[in-house]
Amino acid sequence: MDYESSLDRAMDAVPDIQSDGKRLEVPDATAQKDGAFTRLTNLEDIADTISRTPDHLHRFIQRDLGTNGKLTDGVGRYNGTFSGTDFDAATDAYVEAYVLCAECGLPDTRLVTEDGTPMLRCDACGAFRPVSKRRRGTQQTKQRDAIEEGQTYTLEIVSTGRKGDGVAERGGYTVFVPGAAEGDVVEAYIENVSGSLAFARLVTN
Repeated sequence: MDYESSLDRAMDAVPDIQSDGKRLEVPDATAQKDGAFTRLTNLEDIADTISRTPDHLHRFIQRDLGTNGKLTDGVGRYNGTFSGTDFDAATDAYVEAYVLCAECGLPDTRLVTEDGTPMLRCDACGAFRPVSKRRRGTQQTKQRDAIEEGQTYTLEIVSTGRKGDGVAERGGYTVFVPGAAEGDVVEAYIENVSGSLAFARLVTN
């Protein structure tokens, strides 16, 4: 009986890693136009939800949207016109790179630095890996002509966004395709390009 009691206590202490992927509910971004700028008014709330610092999230959003900005009192202010969808997509990319464990898929991770390298340590399954950074800068600039508004491209859907849209990668761009599912190869018409993000619709024959 003592052994069984000890086993029960041990099992209760083990984190449940069989998640349905819905444990992390990130707030939708709230965008507010401010002249030539756009504010992300709830950046601090988003950062708090994913247990990361507002400054780290803010700097990632700047790089992902290809713009400059300023963080003041938990509100991000970015040069250019962006929608809530733009900010949501950038946040999704951040969560994928800096929050979710690549092994168990849970958000129970900590961002640490080891020998100058950012690492993600998972408290749920014990995984420990370098952060998978998305390539930017010169490589992205060379590939800018890979996506143009008003053009149709054949894209492979490699993942699913937080709002259920299919997500494809082409050149330096992340392309969101509503109605597409992971694993699909689709014809997509590019309706809008914003920074390194593109938004498309399915082309039906």
